[in-house]
Amino acid sequence: MNKALLATVSIIILGLLLVSPALAAPSQGFFERGDDVYDSFGICRNRPMGEDGYLQLSEDGFDPIIVRESLGENIDVAWELGRSFADKYPERHQRARQIFYFVRNRVVYTSDMDEFGREEFAQNADELARAILENSKAAGDCEDSAILLAVIYKAAGFRSAIVLTPGHAAALVHLPDYNKAARVFTLEGEEGWVWAESTGRTNDLGWFAHSLVSEPMAARELSEETIPKKELTYRLTPIQQTSSGGGFSFGRISPFFIVVFILWLFSSIRKRPAKKLMDRQRR
Repeated sequence: MNKALLATVSIIILGLLLVSPALAAPSQGFFERGDDVYDSFGICRNRPMGEDGYLQLSEDGFDPIIVRESLGENIDVAWELGRSFADKYPERHQRARQIFYFVRNRVVYTSDMDEFGREEFAQNADELARAILENSKAAGDCEDSAILLAVIYKAAGFRSAIVLTPGHAAALVHLPDYNKAARVFTLEGEEGWVWAESTGRTNDLGWFAHSLVSEPMAARELSEETIPKKELTYRLTPIQQTSSGGGFSFGRISPFFIVVFILWLFSSIRKRPAKKLMDRQRR
């Protein structure tokens, strides 16, 4: 996104925030409960596991409920960014690439320990979008970028999903006629899902790391349903990947082993407050 477009988007969003009560500020106020940090929706930001974890990760599956802080009746700056891309780029492939470049170029990969003093801490899409509009850059790690990408894509008229591999997260965007992806993916029997990995500074839309070829993966398409107050019925969806050159795929892998590995990976959480984000909310 060039400077003129960024300025225009900022003005539009500022006007909307001033005149429209429908736009929410979804993460006003953080509080600590024991060793965990919660936002105003009651979602734990430093823990992906459990009913109140930001991914609702369990042995049966996951649901990235943090994205719903930026969807539906909670739409805010990330959604408006997505709509601005839809208005400026009517051609879908160009729009998808421009959204990808925007996130890739403006979210600087930063570990949660460096940014928040914790092994794990998730930001929602609006927090990153606000930081970008205010400072032209934002700091985040792989799940932060994936969450922002998936929300902007959905707002811009695409179907999108969050995909997990052991120790990593990315976004998927449904572009069945896109022919520049290294691999295409099948989710719930539906082909045409493109990998969106924006943490590499030279990555392009559809780039896929060879090291992930043999890794188990699970994906969940974004939904605008209200953030649930009760336990959900989880579903883990292994995804198939097929080389654009033809032929490669992997079969179903036990969801239990996928989630156990991810739970193990996220289990070491440093007990320090997420001071930077709390300080931002006090400004």
